[in-house]
Amino acid sequence: MAVPARTCGASRHGTAQIALLWPRRGPRPGARSPASGPPRPLLLLLPPLLLLPLLAAPGASAYSFPQQHTMQHWARRLEQEIDGVMRIFGGVQQLREIYKDNRNLFEVQENEPQKLVEKVAGDIESLLDRKVQALKRLADAAENFQKAHRWQDNIKEEDIVYYDAKADAELDDPESEDVERGSKASTLRLDFVEDSNFKNKVNYSYTAVQIPTDIYKGSTVILNELNWTEALENVFTENRRQDPTLLWQVFGSATGVTRYYPATPWRAPKKIDLYDVRRRPWYIQGASSPKDMVIIVDVSGSVSGLTLKLMKTSVCEMLDTLSDDDYVNVASFNEKAQPVSCFTHLVQANVRNKKVFKEAVQGMVAKGTTGYKAGFEYAFDQLQNSNITRANCNKMIMMFTDGGEDRVQDVFEKYNWPNRTVRVFTFSVGQHNYDVTPLQWMACTNKGYYFEIPSIGAIRINTQEYLDVLGRPMVLAGKEAKQGLGLVVTGTLPVFNLTQDGPGEKKNQLILGVMGIDVALNDIKRLTPNYTLGANGYVFAIDLNGYVLLHPNLKPQTTNFREPVTLDFLDAELEDENKEEIRRSMIDGNKGHKQIRTLVKSLDERYIDEVMRNYTWVPIRSTNYSLGLVLPPYSTFYLQANLSDQILQVKLPISKLKDFEFLLPSSFESEGHVFIAPREYCKDLNASDNNTEFLKNFIELMEKVTPDSKQCNNFLLHNLILDTGITQQLVERVWRDQDLNTYSLLAVFATTHGGITRIFPNKAAEDWTENPEPFNASFYRRSLDNRGYVFKPPHQDALLRPLELENDTVGILVSTAVELSLGRHTLRPAVVGVKLDLEAWAEKFKVLASNRTHQDQPQKQCGPSSHCEMDCEVNNEDLLCVLIDDGGFLVLSNQNHQWDQVGRFFSEVDANLMLALYNNSFYTRKESYDYQAACAPQPPGNLGAAPRGIFVPTIADFLNLAWWTSAAAWSLFQQLLYGLIYHSWFQADPAEAEGNPEARESSCVMKQTQYYFGSVNASYNAIIDCGNCSRLFHAQRLTNTNLLFVVAEKPLCSQCDAGRLLQKETHSDAPEQCELVQRPRYRRGPHICFDYNATEDTSDCGRGASFPPSLGILVSLQLLLLLGLPPRPQPQVHSHTSHRP
Repeated sequence: MAVPARTCGASRHGTAQIALLWPRRGPRPGARSPASGPPRPLLLLLPPLLLLPLLAAPGASAYSFPQQHTMQHWARRLEQEIDGVMRIFGGVQQLREIYKDNRNLFEVQENEPQKLVEKVAGDIESLLDRKVQALKRLADAAENFQKAHRWQDNIKEEDIVYYDAKADAELDDPESEDVERGSKASTLRLDFVEDSNFKNKVNYSYTAVQIPTDIYKGSTVILNELNWTEALENVFTENRRQDPTLLWQVFGSATGVTRYYPATPWRAPKKIDLYDVRRRPWYIQGASSPKDMVIIVDVSGSVSGLTLKLMKTSVCEMLDTLSDDDYVNVASFNEKAQPVSCFTHLVQANVRNKKVFKEAVQGMVAKGTTGYKAGFEYAFDQLQNSNITRANCNKMIMMFTDGGEDRVQDVFEKYNWPNRTVRVFTFSVGQHNYDVTPLQWMACTNKGYYFEIPSIGAIRINTQEYLDVLGRPMVLAGKEAKQGLGLVVTGTLPVFNLTQDGPGEKKNQLILGVMGIDVALNDIKRLTPNYTLGANGYVFAIDLNGYVLLHPNLKPQTTNFREPVTLDFLDAELEDENKEEIRRSMIDGNKGHKQIRTLVKSLDERYIDEVMRNYTWVPIRSTNYSLGLVLPPYSTFYLQANLSDQILQVKLPISKLKDFEFLLPSSFESEGHVFIAPREYCKDLNASDNNTEFLKNFIELMEKVTPDSKQCNNFLLHNLILDTGITQQLVERVWRDQDLNTYSLLAVFATTHGGITRIFPNKAAEDWTENPEPFNASFYRRSLDNRGYVFKPPHQDALLRPLELENDTVGILVSTAVELSLGRHTLRPAVVGVKLDLEAWAEKFKVLASNRTHQDQPQKQCGPSSHCEMDCEVNNEDLLCVLIDDGGFLVLSNQNHQWDQVGRFFSEVDANLMLALYNNSFYTRKESYDYQAACAPQPPGNLGAAPRGIFVPTIADFLNLAWWTSAAAWSLFQQLLYGLIYHSWFQADPAEAEGNPEARESSCVMKQTQYYFGSVNASYNAIIDCGNCSRLFHAQRLTNTNLLFVVAEKPLCSQCDAGRLLQKETHSDAPEQCELVQRPRYRRGPHICFDYNATEDTSDCGRGASFPPSLGILVSLQLLLLLGLPPRPQPQVHSHTSHRP
């Protein structure tokens, strides 16, 4: 029975004016409410037997919507046409025969996952052990040098000769502090040579020194530090002699001095350089054990506007001293205590959680009275909560206040005494006349330290010196605390002060600093199998936090990110329960193997495939890392070329080998164009992004290299030559004698595991845009993972211009993997395919989805009194027919005006129909987040992670005599001085030079959405119910392809306009952190915690007194403010640094 096409108030091509009266129904279960997003049209599945015919008006020709069996017939014709073309031109069967005919030229090798992963783990362990030995030599030498050093009170700048890494930049800057002050230091001027390993100009004979901007280079402490660390230069040089693969070697001092080797100029930003080694994650992790920290902030009414701003900035700076191994919470208190953010318990101090804290801190408002008891009870309760994940080491409370008299001894007696397992650090913030004795007492009786932050200039130094206190148990533990590598990207070891204090020979408790050595990830990657695992096999490594050290989806770091972007294993891949189990087992240091069915994202991030993967993992001994190997079942075996017979016959260069001639450009016209994968075939091969130039370099080198040359990778080289011959035989047996134009083909191609991509005919290579490295080509990797024919339309972005069909021939790639069975072994060594001419195949598509049997047959006309079914050719003004791929992208359409939209997400072409397909489960979607994205900076707002502006007194303040003599006025004046010098403290960082693209980018999160085929495999008729504008459609998967065939009535009205599905990547705030912390991912802290030592001397716990402003300065301040002409002060601010003998 036929179902006539409906109309919307007007006839079209003689169609009767009969409206379909489909029953109206209520919303389906689970339908979205209006508040949850755009409404979805009601979708009614209509089995064929329920489609009742509606008679057309007498005497009028009637076209009805095609019946289901008709559309199934069209689908079979499409399947047969695609299969026929691929059988004739793809050459899958012929290529199998070619491999078997050349069976004597290769061997089948097996990837044994357990053996492979254990070998790689052992090699990585040996590599890292060499770095650990270098670290130990440096740390031991530094301790001995400092112990032998004689402290000099009268040391002068001119007594010290060193290379100041920032000297060149400061000389170029006329406003530099050293230029204005006139530095007396004897700074070396060095010559540098370019080194590709360091990606920089370096000098191997000297070290370089970097000193933070806010530390005075001429202070006695710094000059003594420079004096004794100079001896490290010889140790750095000797380390490099013993291990030439070593990269940067760094000593980060607790005073802030950084001495690194080899010397290179400091790349200072186009703004104030705030780099301080003591705030780098590798230093923090090397200088102390993990921390459980609760920060409590006094927000009582006594906190003035400026003091509160100082507190906010101090908290943000304190948060920056924490790493991913630490846990933290922040609360404000007056009479009551409450968390400043949505976090109700300790959370991991990762970048995203710290961002939440920093934004929340800016919302703190001062009011009420001071209640230390409420603040400390809240903090102790947080630290005693054992039902959450935490570091369970170095428990501490950091209190910021403007002062108070209550010592809350009863709270300490209840929660912390006598064992004193929680350290208390107190910070007196702002200028005031309060008695600070209670704050000192709190810190001293609880193994902590008391600090004063009178102004903005004291924040950085005083929010990081608590690390010296935490380092005491590590120093007292001695060698036991030196556990080898911390972070692997930068291996670390603490350096201890071995001097004795005083006549009692009491052991010094100070940490001198942290020694670091960079470990090149490329050195680790070289130890992993390169090409034997296949395009979709890979090795990865994770740490105790579940963060990846190695992973193919780990992107290179953008250097100007303030903090390194960590990537969890479950964010590097698409998360599922199986991967959670694997991650937990790896963190626990177990071995394991598991085969799972999982989702993988395509290389171009447009598609999702459901695949089988084998995961195998083992721990890397002597480190906190675990190594994993992922292997598809079809990559269990691989081919290894065995050209020994040819090699024995030819003692000449490789260019004389059989089959090599088919790599020469002179053969391209007859044998097809060849792209070779840009791999490291030989050490002397010059790399190039231009494949033509790379091939030229390759051929020139092969004229000199013999087949058994030691400088070449024989596996890669021989496999390349083998595949050159294999693909040439495909040309000879299949492609050369076929007329591609007969089947409207632009090209045929073959891409192999060995790195060959052969395109026929030669001229088709001009339009070839796929990556010449098969392992980096999305079509190649997807073809291996999917059975059947994989269609890949040209990539189009909605924001770009449509395809220009008139000026350029557009092709659609169709590819399939060649599965080869050799005895018990099954493998997929190649992918073959064709490139369809879009316009010609769009016309062919119309015929195949019509009532004609072939293209030359005349179109069938429907007479005045006859009844006909619509088809995709005759009725293309009423009927929409499309092929959509498994990602939801348009491949072919019977609408000529849609040809230039091929490759676009179908929701951008027909949002209504795509939503219907999604609602009917033809498609499902997967949402994920890219935490490694780099985005242009957001325009500054009123609130942000850093405070903006400074406190401005009101008219009432000016009229109040008490205000003029208050600490607030003095603090404001001091802030103005600092603000003129260090203007970036209370303002957003200025943009760097416009010519530097990195300067305009920062770390951000992007949300990705991919669509893939849902659970529906059958053929369905359905209706999109929109009243008088309802649309019938039919959808059916094409067998052995990644295509969905859809036939639908064209929309006549706009009432059905519904929400558009989005596929493109969008900027996102990421999943709500407040929800994520309620279900934290599994992690483990370091195995040993150093937070207690019975011999620790806690008597050094901070001393200080409030800083009373002088009457003279207050009078000057009053005059300056009255005149409104504040002079520009000279930048003579020197940072106070504690004495470190």
